[in-house]
Amino acid sequence: MTADAAQRFGRVAVMMGGWSAEREISLNSGEAVLQALRAAGVDAHAVDVDRDVLARLGGQGYDRAFIALHGRGGEDGVIQGALEVLGLPYTGSGVLASALCMNKRLTKRVWAGEGLPTPAFTVLDAGFDPFVVEREIGLPCIVKPALEGSSIGMSKVDSAEDLEAAWARAAEYGAEVIAEAWVEGPEFTVAVLGGQALPAIRLVTPRSFYDFEAKYRAVDTEYHIPCGLDEVQEGELRSLALRAFRATTARGWGRVDLMMDARAHLWLIEVNTVPGMTDHSLVPMAARAAGIDFPALVVRILESTLGQEGAR
Repeated sequence: MTADAAQRFGRVAVMMGGWSAEREISLNSGEAVLQALRAAGVDAHAVDVDRDVLARLGGQGYDRAFIALHGRGGEDGVIQGALEVLGLPYTGSGVLASALCMNKRLTKRVWAGEGLPTPAFTVLDAGFDPFVVEREIGLPCIVKPALEGSSIGMSKVDSAEDLEAAWARAAEYGAEVIAEAWVEGPEFTVAVLGGQALPAIRLVTPRSFYDFEAKYRAVDTEYHIPCGLDEVQEGELRSLALRAFRATTARGWGRVDLMMDARAHLWLIEVNTVPGMTDHSLVPMAARAAGIDFPALVVRILESTLGQEGAR
């Protein structure tokens, strides 16, 4: 990128860290983004987000923000709303889509309203009846916090007797917990960039599901690109991911996770509006398969902020 092209971005705040359970992951993403932007000649600066972030942003002359925050306080519309108040253009989805996609329960309700396939689920309140859950959605099922990412607090449950322990684990990360019908089959993820679906990735782990350990620590997790589907199937997969992304009003970039059952039916699981951004994360992996290296990917995401000034 030329010096003139880099200067059009002005002074860029790379927002990372925050106070969610995904803080350390966010710091890794933010540092990778920061170094890539600087290598491209962009005047980028690290901002470790805490509760006084607005005061710090307002006095530093920033022209736009690259959000590399994961989880609550950064991916859920909170920081997006604050940046709207400041009039500071930012990467990724707006307030509504960020808040919606962070809430797995509401996302699934939107998809159901749009006629898009997502596994059956039920909300688990304190004092729930495990056998009612078994009757409503069947077993096995997966129990998860409704407002966390990175598979934090999630458990696969095979018997009704284990539901209460799984609920207690998930409830450590927030009062809203859901149980979702288990889908037996391969897991896929589709990155979205600028309104286009990138090549799909098939995720393979020897663990019971693609959990936090499989995502960030295990050395035996496999990532398949090409994903192993034929051209027609992958086209359907990517098309469904785009429809799901747009149904939530998400914009700019993100990632949609899906499952395929034994009958080759596709099921939507969730949308990530600020996915991981280290050079070995899923979105950069899909971008490389599309011929977009990491620095180019970061710049393309930042380019989505150009013109937002006028929109505000």
